[in-house]
Amino acid sequence: MTLILCGDIMEKLVEVGILFDFYGKLLSNKQYQVVELYYIYDLSLTEIGEETNITRQGVYDTLKRSEQKLYHYEDTLGLIGKFNKIEDSLRNIIDIANELEGFGKKNSIDSVYQNALKIKDIGNKIID
Repeated sequence: MTLILCGDIMEKLVEVGILFDFYGKLLSNKQYQVVELYYIYDLSLTEIGEETNITRQGVYDTLKRSEQKLYHYEDTLGLIGKFNKIEDSLRNIIDIANELEGFGKKNSIDSVYQNALKIKDIGNKIID
């Protein structure tokens, strides 16, 4: 049971971290600071309260409202979903380029081989 709970916590940490990367700047300064201190710097609610001069309950409330906003932004804008689709498509293109590269090399078709390398290079640059 603890492992499942731990997995859920880790999933949420990663999920909110990604949401924060995409939408953090849309939060108020206070919300941004609280989320950053909690999720990025791993401070406790009490430590954040001391850092920001807010009560522990105020930090908790700010954190929950901020998380809701981040999820709402994704629901509305869908940037993470679009990003993931584009990344998946690029990986498919790179896989096809790998096949073409092998085909060109095996059959001594230099133009196919060279173009496959170019496609892979462009795809990898976009992903990175």
